Amino acid sequence: MVTPSRTKRLVVLVSGAGTNLQALMDACQDPAYGASVVAVGADREGVEGLARAERAGIPTFVRSVKQFTSRGKWDRSLAETVSRFDPDVVVLAGFMKLVGEDFLEAHGGRVVNTHPALCPAFPGTSGPADALAYGVKVTGATLFVVDGGVDTGPIIAQAVVPVEDDDDVASLHERIKVAERTMLVDNVGRMAREGIIITNRKVRFGS
Repeated sequence: MVTPSRTKRLVVLVSGAGTNLQALMDACQDPAYGASVVAVGADREGVEGLARAERAGIPTFVRSVKQFTSRGKWDRSLAETVSRFDPDVVVLAGFMKLVGEDFLEAHGGRVVNTHPALCPAFPGTSGPADALAYGVKVTGATLFVVDGGVDTGPIIAQAVVPVEDDDDVASLHERIKVAERTMLVDNVGRMAREGIIITNRKVRFGS
């Protein structure tokens, strides 16, 4: 559960260019947004997402799976590192690793992720391609609270994107990314200002 009050502390985890991170950082420049990015972590060195944070003066860290002898040890280290920044919300913004039991035990109910499809349809790493192959007329993006499954957590928000007759995977995915970014920024800000309550998988804003 995320409750409103003071400016909320966001820790953002990335794996690549960090375009969603940049959108969040830009939004946080407005005090009315209600949140601030206090740290950015990645699962690999040298990604642009880390560089964006460093240019903005935001602390960064890297926890690569290959640095650890097991996935469980990586998960525990990631959980401990994120905890040092006392986050109200942890945003997985293009973070291409599944967090595990230790991470969710430490931060569960406060970890959000996006998926480029309308959950529960087309989970996994190829959502836009799967939607196109299936022949759906609309797809989109989903913001959800992370649980122990793959794209299975309680849904906070969804954005619908029409599938055009001439779409290929790249064109469809690009339009989904635009909708996803807007959805993420709008709803993380709303979480910060209003809080969320989860009851029987149903998410509502408020406290």
